[in-house]
Amino acid sequence: MDPLGARDDVIDVDSLTKWNLTQLPEYTPRESGDEEKQSPFPWRKDLNGKLCVWSGDISLLNTHGIVHTTNEKLNDRSVESDLIFQKAGPDLYKEIQSDIKVIKTGEAKLTKGYGLPSRFIIHTVGPRFNIKYLTAAESALYSCYRNSLQIAKENNIRTIAITCIHTIRRGYPPDSGAHIACRTIRRFLEKFGNSFDIVVLVCNDENLDIYNHVLPLYFPRNSKEEEYAISNLPSDVGNENGEPVILERQIRILDKPAFAAYRDGHGDFEETIDLNRQFCTSTALDVGHHPFASMEENPDSVKQGALYGKNAADVRKIEIQRRYERLLKRSKSEDFNSIAGTRFLYRAALLYLIRVMDPVADNDYVVIYYHTLTSNQNHIPMAYLKLAYNFLDYKFRKHLKAFYIVHPTWWTKLATWFFTTFTATDIKSKLQIVKCVQYLYSKITPDQLDIPNFVLDYDTKINGPRYTVPENTSPDDL
Repeated sequence: MDPLGARDDVIDVDSLTKWNLTQLPEYTPRESGDEEKQSPFPWRKDLNGKLCVWSGDISLLNTHGIVHTTNEKLNDRSVESDLIFQKAGPDLYKEIQSDIKVIKTGEAKLTKGYGLPSRFIIHTVGPRFNIKYLTAAESALYSCYRNSLQIAKENNIRTIAITCIHTIRRGYPPDSGAHIACRTIRRFLEKFGNSFDIVVLVCNDENLDIYNHVLPLYFPRNSKEEEYAISNLPSDVGNENGEPVILERQIRILDKPAFAAYRDGHGDFEETIDLNRQFCTSTALDVGHHPFASMEENPDSVKQGALYGKNAADVRKIEIQRRYERLLKRSKSEDFNSIAGTRFLYRAALLYLIRVMDPVADNDYVVIYYHTLTSNQNHIPMAYLKLAYNFLDYKFRKHLKAFYIVHPTWWTKLATWFFTTFTATDIKSKLQIVKCVQYLYSKITPDQLDIPNFVLDYDTKINGPRYTVPENTSPDDL
């Protein structure tokens, strides 16, 4: 058997393009008034020469180590995890069961790579994102990247591939997650750059464009890009390690609070002052102006507002809009000829549905869903319905006039009731359960309908030959 390095599918990191050699866009000159500003992330050619951005299968990279994002019990069923475990072999599973078992959110732990081209795997658990706990999510994500790099440094892992730890599957916004990732890696390389030869940021179709947009802010490739970054960096770029700064949780402890008033110029040293009174005064002077003592609102809400300039509802709309636009972009690059030919949507539905519906959804429209010949083996899971609704609600809800479900089963009725009662309450009034095709003809003229033949055949078999439905007939009457 050929060694791993000789396998055709293994990718050598030396063949990847370094960040400092990637093509630069054209940047406009810095706006007047910014001349005095200094970038917190200056142009460093030495750091850029250690960085690569690559889109592909991380399990194929021939590095000393790779970072694997998973769940707390290391049994996450994602495509990336499946490939890593499949290629590493059963020995990886045995080591996890005997030595690791569980990893907490934000932690990172090391195993051997076994059958992988990489010698080691660093497993870490990214946070589940909730806008109510923004600060906790940011801190946990920072810990994931920082701890992974620290383990690599301690184990002399000089070439490392880092996957996107902030995943959409855990609800983390790709944009804000990329900022934390890039700045944490930048700060670590500033301090311990000599410990690494190459750091590969492994992307996929969902986050490649985002990394190419965010990375120049933290790793500018020339002086013009550094100038561009100054006016485009977010207000919060973390501390000297890239860690999110939470002022509300910083409390200053005085070494000798009794003499703080004098040191700060608020007292006269030669004047006789009661020490108890001075202690209270100096403490109030030092802590009273701190956010911790001023009864400010929820710091997560404050930070969220500072980050986006909007409330929680507006932030959610912005994130959904961004996700939809990314999916729309992907849908236009996919080949859906085979799907369109079968007229069958589920499994590949989301991208295909977005491509078909995007130009239609700006005007009033009606949706007809045929549940014909559906069995227990191909029911649409509730989780999939919820996912689709969360993505499509932003674009498709406004002009939807009616949603007909034809040939429903008992399960369909139950799932529809549950979904419209607890998730999509705003479309409940537009939903109509239809037992037979004839009802549609009383609402929509036949020449506007393109009904598949198997639906018509099934309807004739179950409901008999077609007949004219009187006006004002409700679905329940059929």
